[in-house]
Amino acid sequence: MNRFMEKVIKPILVKYEPAHIVEIGVYLSGRTTIKLLEFCKMMNSKLTVIDPAPGFDTNAYKAVFSDEVDIHRKHSLEVLPEIQAAHLYVIDGDHNWYTVYHELMAIEQSAIRKGTFPIVILHDTEWPYGRRDSYYFPEAIPAQYQHRYAKKGILAESNELVESGGINADQCNAWNEYGDKNGVLTAIEDFLKVTSFPITFHRLYTNNGLGILFPSDEKMETVISYIIDSSGL
Repeated sequence: MNRFMEKVIKPILVKYEPAHIVEIGVYLSGRTTIKLLEFCKMMNSKLTVIDPAPGFDTNAYKAVFSDEVDIHRKHSLEVLPEIQAAHLYVIDGDHNWYTVYHELMAIEQSAIRKGTFPIVILHDTEWPYGRRDSYYFPEAIPAQYQHRYAKKGILAESNELVESGGINADQCNAWNEYGDKNGVLTAIEDFLKVTSFPITFHRLYTNNGLGILFPSDEKMETVISYIIDSSGL
């Protein structure tokens, strides 16, 4: 997600000045988190961080950004129904259909209460996890939504996991790519089929992919399209 921060995410933040941002899933170094917090400090906004196992010293972040940050060390689906609706969500958490689909459904429920759908930015909408589940916490996924998985690597030229080599061999990856209820992009597409809101969806294809959901509005469409086209990504 950090690779999109300067050229895509930050221009969206500057243009729409969200008063409340929710970040789901943090990189081990917290690089995206710190940039979001710097924006919040400058704009007097709030950041809610959700991650059951953040890989950085959250107490240090709280000490420096005590007025800006609220950190929840829980799974996203536990927290989202309990927090105030946000203006913008940045999602880079557990990359599987079940989690992403239900995160979007929870965001929609908050949007119904608020009366407007937010901007939602999601990472890993392309290979390897656009059409393949990954489970950071398999025990948190109901069995009926789990695909057969293994801690084995992924190659672009192979639908199945490979016995040696490949990427992300230390993660619980779905054995096969594609199919029903499999992957981040599939979750987004399935959500768009059932949501009650008119929503526009834009994709960037580099750096494992970025998806941007936002209320269908001609002016917003023009602005976000310009940001994407100008990014060079």
